Amino acid sequence: MIMGDLISIHPSDLKFPFELRKQSSCSMQLTNKTEKYVAFKVKTTNPKKYCVRPNSGIVLPGSTCNVTVTMQAQKEAPPDMQCRDKFLIQSVVAPVGATNKDITPEMFNKEDGRVVDEFKLRVIYIPANPPSPVPEGSEEGTPPRTSVHENGNQNSCFDDALSVISKLTEEKSSALQQNQRLRQELELMRKDISKSRAGGFSLSVVVLVALLGVLIGYLVKRG
Repeated sequence: MIMGDLISIHPSDLKFPFELRKQSSCSMQLTNKTEKYVAFKVKTTNPKKYCVRPNSGIVLPGSTCNVTVTMQAQKEAPPDMQCRDKFLIQSVVAPVGATNKDITPEMFNKEDGRVVDEFKLRVIYIPANPPSPVPEGSEEGTPPRTSVHENGNQNSCFDDALSVISKLTEEKSSALQQNQRLRQELELMRKDISKSRAGGFSLSVVVLVALLGVLIGYLVKRG
């Protein structure tokens, strides 16, 4: 805010959201701090670029006048988004009961010995789509804070993961036990096969020996 002898001006700079090929507006408030009628006039270094409504008027004692400044659509952005345009706000004591129709250029002429308050305002461009703000607490080396909702989701996902891991562990244990049982059964089958083979071989030998004995006895008797 700019404080003068007659009026106060808010804000102290004119900030325009800047976007190519689109108009942009901002406003300022002129407040009469005195008990007198105050006339004001708004000038700019680039009148073709800006439209000021109202560009002059009367502010009654203790009242406020809103002034809207519209910037025409721009085809290109200035280097580094720096604007050199400026506005000049002039204010002077006006006769009691004066209206907007009573304002003349001579009222703001210092050569007549009038006290004219003047204030300069800069023009600042603000990107229309600023980057997203950094989450609170996410300074360098410090992780950003997470909300209760995010923590709830994380806990839920963690519980689901534990459940899946537990289920997989049980299935693996069951598969190992089944595999071990199959190996034991296979080993028993191998032993049974070996026994049956061994038993078959002994019986054949016995039979063969018996046949040989009968044959030898027959030959001996015949001889």
